[in-house]
Amino acid sequence: MWMSFYFAVLAVLLIQTHAQPGFISIDCGAQAGVNYTDSTYGINYVSDADFINTGVSQTIASEEISRESRRQLWRLRSFPEGKRNCYKINVTRGSKYFIRTTFLYGNYDGRNMLPEFDLLLGPNRWDTVTIYNATSIRHKEIVHVTSMDYVQICLVDTGNGTPFITAIEFRTLNNDAYVTQFGSLELYNYLRCDLGSNTINRYPVDVYDRYWYSRSSWNDCNFGENWKPLNASIPDDSLNENDYKPGATIMSTAVEPQNDSAPLVISWKPQLETDEFYVYMHFTEIQVLTTNQTRHFNFMLNDESWYENFSPRYHGMNTIYSTLAISGKEIKFSLERTENSTLPPIISAIEIYRVIDLQKPETLQGDVEAITRIKSVYGVKRDWEGDPCAPAAYLWDGLNCTYLGNEFPRITAVNLSSSGLSGKIDPSISNLTMLEKLDLSNNSLNGEVPDFLSQLQHLKILNLEKNDLSGSIPSALVEKSRQGSLSLSVGQNPYLCESGQCNEKEKKNTVIPIVASICGVLILLIAVAILWILKSQKSKVEKFTDSVAVNHQSEISQQFTEKDNSFQQRKSQMYSYYDVLQITNNFKRIIGKGGFGTVYLGFIDDTPVAVKMLSPSAVHGYQQFQAEVKLLLRVHHKNLTSLIGYCNEGTNKGLIYEYMAKGNLREHLSGKHRESPFLSWKDRLGVALDAALGLEYLQNGCKPPIIHRDVKSANILLDEHFQAKLSDFGLSKVVPDDGGSYVSTVVAGSFGYLDPHYHYSNRLTQKSDVYSFGVVLLEIITNQPVMVGNEEKGHISDRVSSMISRGDIRAIVDSSLEGNFDINSAWKAVEIAMACVSPNPNERPMMSVVVIELQEALATELADPRCSVAPVSVKVDTEYKPLAR
Repeated sequence: MWMSFYFAVLAVLLIQTHAQPGFISIDCGAQAGVNYTDSTYGINYVSDADFINTGVSQTIASEEISRESRRQLWRLRSFPEGKRNCYKINVTRGSKYFIRTTFLYGNYDGRNMLPEFDLLLGPNRWDTVTIYNATSIRHKEIVHVTSMDYVQICLVDTGNGTPFITAIEFRTLNNDAYVTQFGSLELYNYLRCDLGSNTINRYPVDVYDRYWYSRSSWNDCNFGENWKPLNASIPDDSLNENDYKPGATIMSTAVEPQNDSAPLVISWKPQLETDEFYVYMHFTEIQVLTTNQTRHFNFMLNDESWYENFSPRYHGMNTIYSTLAISGKEIKFSLERTENSTLPPIISAIEIYRVIDLQKPETLQGDVEAITRIKSVYGVKRDWEGDPCAPAAYLWDGLNCTYLGNEFPRITAVNLSSSGLSGKIDPSISNLTMLEKLDLSNNSLNGEVPDFLSQLQHLKILNLEKNDLSGSIPSALVEKSRQGSLSLSVGQNPYLCESGQCNEKEKKNTVIPIVASICGVLILLIAVAILWILKSQKSKVEKFTDSVAVNHQSEISQQFTEKDNSFQQRKSQMYSYYDVLQITNNFKRIIGKGGFGTVYLGFIDDTPVAVKMLSPSAVHGYQQFQAEVKLLLRVHHKNLTSLIGYCNEGTNKGLIYEYMAKGNLREHLSGKHRESPFLSWKDRLGVALDAALGLEYLQNGCKPPIIHRDVKSANILLDEHFQAKLSDFGLSKVVPDDGGSYVSTVVAGSFGYLDPHYHYSNRLTQKSDVYSFGVVLLEIITNQPVMVGNEEKGHISDRVSSMISRGDIRAIVDSSLEGNFDINSAWKAVEIAMACVSPNPNERPMMSVVVIELQEALATELADPRCSVAPVSVKVDTEYKPLAR
């Protein structure tokens, strides 16, 4: 017996050693407790029994099993009952996952009837699953950021056959990879292509377990007939990978055009012109080039220049991708050899994703927890699966909900009449704070009518008829009924009465209560006498012990004061959602909107504050919320916005800042801030200096240094005295305290302000913030937009560079100033800005130098009256053109 137990434990340990960190691999339909390692890929799979309590386990036809070696495809779970059936899988909130669902019909039911059904992710429709033949394996794959600590994958019966599912797989991704402006990413037409290969690869070749299809295995990967395959041996440890990590096997093959002078063309026609796509192209040089060989090529997107003069690194990963979504009737990338290149373009792999909107909000978490508790307590036998309110087409039977734009749906009505309920009225009902109608009639509920029902402010209809309730009806409910604000039905509860009626019934049997009362009084008198004797004895002791206790308490207080103060300080910065509602007067006044969410005006003890609430549609909102709270609790500077507090209550997350009365710099430069005067040259230099001081503090005053990563005019706020402060630290990164000078990360930031060197190399440095600040400084000087579409030189640095050569400072500085500035001061500001936007990071100054230069420019403006000074010569690289941003 003990030997059997030993081997059983050993087997479990062996299985666990094969488990992959960050992987969730579920074999749907496997028997409860099953846990095994797939022999083909070495992936550990578990049964789905712990993730769902509905459905029927099935096995595919025996002839299909003989053709399929992968055990996780032999069984499935079908759902012949219920409209919607859901898996609930625990995940890490705010993390980015690659999610794959697998479907193999395999004629499991012997009917050979191919079904079609819908697939949901929480409250959102993910896709329609169409089974074309019994032996086809269908995959649905997305990249998705979780907004909750669980994910619900639901299968919906649309009347076209019984839904089923074979496997569910989650793979944790780096949050800096696959960054989008909006939405989740769905793999488009299986277009994740290992170009130049003839085999399909996944784990362990790919650490993220993505399927890589080949030209021969999937026709959609056959973009060009005139391509020539290339291959080389790249050892795993010799490939310098980035966050996308396709792996050395994938990158060891590539394609180039048969004709060396021809372009490589990758094109497709979307089903809808409005469909939006993100494209990721992976490159490495697999050939050893001789000294007279070069490989450089340009990227054209729909016949317009998209990215220029790219040269793959030998055994070094480069991923070129679209930072903004792409759409059109046809999408065509053309990789074209440059004039000075001796070799044609190559490409190793490509991934194409379509944007899908999976950001519809789920029902408010408090309501979900309450109704789930009600379902559990009463054992409700209804089709209650998935999100209670969303999507509206699959609303739980017996519920009504409200839907207000992007706000969380709320439960407003619960009808559980004739549902076989027994026991007391559960307190979880009190958490349905928006409830307007509650029908619990015709059940077997007992006990008293709880007073918490009268606390439901929106309740208009309460039906408790035909139960076994007893005792008095709460007077508050009776009063609401008399006033007409509540329709109250309590008939056919034989032991239930109003308070006056209950007193009449109680008079029939009063002897026992009277005797009990007399005994109670006697016991009470005896107890008081005993306590008086003990107290007189104790007082003598207390006189001695009090002095000792005071001294001892003083020592304890002194010992822990610092710790307690630290705790109280942090605790004082936490606010409940109820507090936030009070502070903002129920979100009455909106003062701004952004990618994170909506900003509201609030008041704490008559002091105005800005409250920024996380929107459920914010793709990276939760990560940015965490990053900003962590950073602003740690750093403090007069030129950084102060965090007064934060709310982190379930799905309700918000940041409370000091209120910046004059809005942001972008509003002032654009003239949209009508309540404030036009910024003079002196004011502009002051704002620039304030922002530079804030950045300089992040670089030199913080250990380790912090990189803001999203410096732009919209993130520079002004208080009532026009003092500028940096805001929005959700994208900030800490430079590792390991002697390194950069952070290797996928590119993030704002279009036009992004450091081109960072965009190209994925290396984020302090000089990246310097570049962004230089762009802001050019905005301040010129009051021109950062990017101008369809111009040959659309970036502000190009336009200023071309004007510098003319030597006319008045043509550069904002004409609205009407020449009211010191020319030397203006030239100095231009020189600083152009140095900051140098394409070579090594030529950009540190922020400490920028601060000194701006102080001198401001001093010149303050000291020198208006006078005429000859234009000065500024050395600028006029050939510089920003890389694709």
